[in-house]
Amino acid sequence: MELEYKPDFSIAKKYWDAFWNGGVIDRPVLISTVPKNPENPVSPPPYMSGIDGDFEKTVHLFEQYAKNTYFACEKIPSLSIAFGPDEVSYFIKGAEKRIVVESDTAWIEPFVNTWDNFPVLELDPKDKWYKKLISFYRYTAEKSEGKFLIDMLDFHTHLDALRAIRGTEKLCIDLIDCPDEIEKRLLEIRKIFSQLYMEIYKAGNMEKWGTIGWISFYYKGKFATIQCDFICMVGRDVFRRFVLPAIEEETDFLDHSIFHLDGPAALVHLDDLLSVKRIDAIQWVPGAGSRPHIEWLDVLKKIKGSGKGLIIYPEDADEIKIFHKELGPERIAYQIDFRTMEEMESIRNWLEKNT
Repeated sequence: MELEYKPDFSIAKKYWDAFWNGGVIDRPVLISTVPKNPENPVSPPPYMSGIDGDFEKTVHLFEQYAKNTYFACEKIPSLSIAFGPDEVSYFIKGAEKRIVVESDTAWIEPFVNTWDNFPVLELDPKDKWYKKLISFYRYTAEKSEGKFLIDMLDFHTHLDALRAIRGTEKLCIDLIDCPDEIEKRLLEIRKIFSQLYMEIYKAGNMEKWGTIGWISFYYKGKFATIQCDFICMVGRDVFRRFVLPAIEEETDFLDHSIFHLDGPAALVHLDDLLSVKRIDAIQWVPGAGSRPHIEWLDVLKKIKGSGKGLIIYPEDADEIKIFHKELGPERIAYQIDFRTMEEMESIRNWLEKNT
């Protein structure tokens, strides 16, 4: 099966299969878009498009973008459905009325004042935000059939979800004052991941077309980006007790996964993350104000040396050549957009000749 906006979809899938299997066809994976009119490029819909319920407008804007964009090499056209960074927390029973939406962001106001006698943390299928999200996926799946895919949700589960509904400062104190209670609540909230994933998987017709995430990796089965941004706030012992079991559970549920590792403060947990066998790849993000990717080769080599894959964000084609020399082609994916097809083809050809 091909896609209207990705006529070489079947070829791209072969490169993705090679990536997940640790092999190489003739070069590393290259994820790239190129505007058809470099002088007047068309952008995808802005973040959180459709949260107002106007799904038709969002799909129309995406199609205008797709019609005016080349999805080169292993880049697959996909619409991102997002209701804000803490959207998973919106669907917890009791959260519905705590959501605040502004023009370009949304968040949840913490509503757990005390854990004493607080109800079980569970997915609320009657929650208006949950129903809107699933409706959005169903609508888009119908309109996108044979044209483009839909991103799997940006999951902020387990400790990130507790942080959203309890508040950062209070949760930090809880981890010291009542760790057994937090462990109990994590066991409750961890059930949401697989439940929510499968609802989206079905609503988005992903069993037929495969899955793609906000990190633009693709797999024909169950794939997702997993993460826990809260790990920047905790030490190794807390990570190993409260976070690592949840990560292992999520990776066991999925066929393939990539872990979003964000910021230097999170690097203290890298060794533990690399020990999780079913994490297939790491997205290392240095964070705002930190050194660019090219200056973190020591971290990238450590990840690659453990057998994990990498997504790398080069500043330009010359950096790709440096990364390629230092890291090799296996389990490497470069994401970089080009202004013209000639620029993209030049680096693609170079990679093929030097792999």
